[in-house]
Amino acid sequence: MTDNLRRLSAEGVAIWLDDLSRARLDSGNLQDLVRDKGVVGVTTNPAIFQKAISGKDDYDAQIRDLAVRGVTVDEAIRMITTADVRDACDVLKPVFIKSNKVDGRVSIEVDPRLAHRTEPTVAEARQLWWLVDRRNLFIKIPATKAGLPAISSVIGEGISVNVTLIFSLERYREVMDAYLTGLEQAKAAGIDLATIESVASFFVSRVDTEIDARLDKIGSDEAKALRGKAGLANARLAYEAYEEVIASDRWKALAEAGANPQRPLWASTGVKDPAYKDTLYVDDLVVTGTVNTMPEATLDAVADHGQIVGDAVHGTYDQSRAELAALAGLGISYDEVVQQLEDEGVEKFEASWNDLLKSLQGELDRLRP
Repeated sequence: MTDNLRRLSAEGVAIWLDDLSRARLDSGNLQDLVRDKGVVGVTTNPAIFQKAISGKDDYDAQIRDLAVRGVTVDEAIRMITTADVRDACDVLKPVFIKSNKVDGRVSIEVDPRLAHRTEPTVAEARQLWWLVDRRNLFIKIPATKAGLPAISSVIGEGISVNVTLIFSLERYREVMDAYLTGLEQAKAAGIDLATIESVASFFVSRVDTEIDARLDKIGSDEAKALRGKAGLANARLAYEAYEEVIASDRWKALAEAGANPQRPLWASTGVKDPAYKDTLYVDDLVVTGTVNTMPEATLDAVADHGQIVGDAVHGTYDQSRAELAALAGLGISYDEVVQQLEDEGVEKFEASWNDLLKSLQGELDRLRP
């Protein structure tokens, strides 16, 4: 590891890669990143799989076999994606064991078309857990209103969960409540709470992208001064909310029963605006007990020129509240922005999934005897 990545890990931040592909697995690249850059986890999403699979020949042999068997396109995509995730789990198993089963995790998302349906989400989570069949798996469930009871149900069955697409502080509190409810259900069912892990993926850069666009339309000096502030402020206040929950009597009772905290995970950490430093959402969100999942370009940037100088979250809460209040003072509605981002997040993942299904259907038709 470079000194920057070593310092980041020493500060209590788990370094995860936000990408996966058959080529990355077959070439040994993922193993190299674990060894050389301190990667201790992997996240995937429908957009990542769409990019990895569409138009690539790495999957031809498996697609040909699936075509010969006459499987549906939905079954084919699940067989392909779970195979990649299973192999990634095996690559990361030594990390899983060394970290006392905290890291070494690989995430796979439920079908994004189910984001607003609770029972099918639970059923899909069970199926993915069974298909991959690795204890270091995370099932990703979106933090929609329908996703919240699904999170509780799945956690209550002893399945580890990565909650994704969290944009708002209110929804994040609901996610943490859903996790605690699930733990309480698991405890009542006699499940060992120590076997359940969870992270809550709080999205960062997308908040700045949307709010900066609104600030640019306002165009005043006050608006310009607030560019690039909202994403960090929002995430830092999320960590404050996390601290409040783990200080609660409800959490302490579960912790005494062996429960693990649901770590905050900083997602969407690739910088979209070239005016900002490319390591912004890593350097400025360093705080113990968190995960930062990065695209490889961001990981490389942090390794090369990141500025890891210690805790960047504690002591910022009042300033963060002031920055969000200033946005409201300019007429930018926080509630409107975060709801729009959640809706767009679900729609984008569904669109990527549909594109992948369409392209894979073409390959199955071509190869089917």
